[in-house]
Amino acid sequence: MDRLKNRADFLRAARGIRRVTPGLTLEICRSETPAIRVGFTASRKVGGAVVRNRAKRRLRAVAEQVLPLSGLAGTDYVLVARRDTVTRPFESLKADLAQALGAAHLKLGPSGDVR
Repeated sequence: MDRLKNRADFLRAARGIRRVTPGLTLEICRSETPAIRVGFTASRKVGGAVVRNRAKRRLRAVAEQVLPLSGLAGTDYVLVARRDTVTRPFESLKADLAQALGAAHLKLGPSGDVR
């Protein structure tokens, strides 16, 4: 998995498909590259710097376990932390991501176009 680092990539994903779960928000869109790319973000609403960093670390760990199995090549994923990201049990976070991926992939469709 590659990492998203440019602001333009995050903005493009934000205009794509969004699925919200109790533990995280998932934004996806098709990319020009054939790899799975993933980015992480946490706003100040989540908490102070320590809390935001912990939330992003948890999102990275969840993505490492779920995206290689369920992610689609040629797709960009952005995981956005929510207030519950830090306190939610890890298995529940994994289930949240899996559920959001399933719903977003259905919406994305087989050709990659938003229906």
